[in-house]
Amino acid sequence: MRIVMAGASGFLGTRLTDRLRQHGHDVHRLVRQPATWDPGQGRLDSELLAGADAVINLAGANIGGQRWTAGYKRVLRASRVNTTDTIARTIARLPAADRPRALLQSSAVGWYGDTGDQEVTEEASAGNTFLADLCRVWEAAARPAEDAGVRVVLLRTAPVLDRTGSLLKPLLPLFKLGGGARLGGGRQWMAWIALADWLGATEFLLEREDLAGPVNLVSARQCTNAEFTRALADRLHRPALFSVPGPVLDVVLGELGGETRRSQRVVPAVLRDAGFSWAYPDIESGLAAALRPEPAIGR
Repeated sequence: MRIVMAGASGFLGTRLTDRLRQHGHDVHRLVRQPATWDPGQGRLDSELLAGADAVINLAGANIGGQRWTAGYKRVLRASRVNTTDTIARTIARLPAADRPRALLQSSAVGWYGDTGDQEVTEEASAGNTFLADLCRVWEAAARPAEDAGVRVVLLRTAPVLDRTGSLLKPLLPLFKLGGGARLGGGRQWMAWIALADWLGATEFLLEREDLAGPVNLVSARQCTNAEFTRALADRLHRPALFSVPGPVLDVVLGELGGETRRSQRVVPAVLRDAGFSWAYPDIESGLAAALRPEPAIGR
């Protein structure tokens, strides 16, 4: 399968490219060039997409890269919406015979906002947080491709567990020193997925031509922040006796601190019903895989 990928140099894009190539796919990285690929200007040479079997768009600035100032919020939005809109509109302008059959479009479980203790599937409406609004406009930007008859899969991704990734990387030094702590009360539900399962699910969705629309890329079993904290401390053989009060998180992280206390009990209904099999369904096995010396790429 010939695949064109945007965001291929990022944490997930690099690993997905390696996996797909290992499995015999021909992956072309969409590299920014002012003359041919400039999403800020809405520019993309259609020849870069013509004849591809699928396009995968993982582009977007790092959500946890810095405090959410008004300026960085604009960066988060533009890096996602402009890229998606440019790709989707370019696909739609291609002659039908040259269009990719599928667009796998990155999104996030931030779509759901705070769900409390309620389980939510892909049928749930968007929440009312900044991230929920960001996901709403992000997904909407892919609509031109869908309107042109292309199968669009919206990858509502949870934080991915890997020792080099954004969820675990900043936590490991603290936990190794015995400073692991619950966030707020710790009762909030956490959405997460093991790296190998994210890679497997994305390839699964690439090949399943009967699946389209939003898909929750999350673990088979959810956990609370307190359960995650205890499991990580146990895996590292360290105590985790503390909790970080909400006001402290707000001071240190700003608006992002509030997001860490939101509860997201997200269910992967589409993957489950389609017969996908998780290699690491629970937090204990997910952490065991994430903390291996070399991350598990294949399954």
